[in-house]
Amino acid sequence: MQELLKQIRESVGFSQVTMADELGVSFATINRWENGHVLPNRLAQERIYDFCVKHSVPLYDLIIQRVLNAAKPIKTERNRVILYHGSKAGLSGKIEPKSRDKCDFGKGFYMGTEPGQPLTLICDFPKSEFYIVSVDISDLDTVEIPADIEWAMIVAYHRGRMERIKGTTLYEKYKNYILGKDLAIGSIANDRMFYVIDNFFQELITDQALVGSLSALQLGRQYVMLTQKGCDKVKVEMKVDLSWLERKCLQVVSEENRIKGVNMANEICKNYRREGKFFDEILDSALKGGE
Repeated sequence: MQELLKQIRESVGFSQVTMADELGVSFATINRWENGHVLPNRLAQERIYDFCVKHSVPLYDLIIQRVLNAAKPIKTERNRVILYHGSKAGLSGKIEPKSRDKCDFGKGFYMGTEPGQPLTLICDFPKSEFYIVSVDISDLDTVEIPADIEWAMIVAYHRGRMERIKGTTLYEKYKNYILGKDLAIGSIANDRMFYVIDNFFQELITDQALVGSLSALQLGRQYVMLTQKGCDKVKVEMKVDLSWLERKCLQVVSEENRIKGVNMANEICKNYRREGKFFDEILDSALKGGE
């Protein structure tokens, strides 16, 4: 955390003396924080957060960069990639495909290419932990899911949104899409996209509006290990501790992204209006024997 504190101070061009005066602490205290001899307590971190807000410090960007910098020294051989994982209660024991059933691609072990999504996902949970992992993707039966209506329908199936058309050709298609695969790779429904896809399921936007959203957003990708064979290829490289200051920032960003998602979904409704089909129309067509 000491490097982050130094970056916060330097981002506004303050000396340690000026920073100490601003926060109401001694120069020696700032010096000890930045040297890593002691961590600021909760009250001090609250003051630092207020300082960041007051001086428009890009705290979220600094947090993401801290994580990326931590990952840089990790050496990976061919076919091994660096990913990020957030756990609401921390990892213990063997890595297994045991998330809850109603995740995007069903039960599995979820990782992302971008640190921001898992960080904002777990920031509200006091016992949560954040990890940098590496994955050997060689010799795995892998399916890549395109960022289009196929992705949305796979997510719909795994979130239990297609039960009323159970037994239809369309239902069986998405039931079997990733069945038997070790690894599924596809877009992440991040804080903004999560609201948009829910609007699709709730008949507020059409499939064309949803696909337009997918095209407009720079979504990261998630790697989901669906089998124990896949999970055995995951290596935890390091745990990245998160301070109260960082969690507070991530909570605010998560809420801001949710609001952006609401605004974007509303704008999409205006732009696309009746172009394309609503989710229920797609399901109704499947019940009638169409695709």
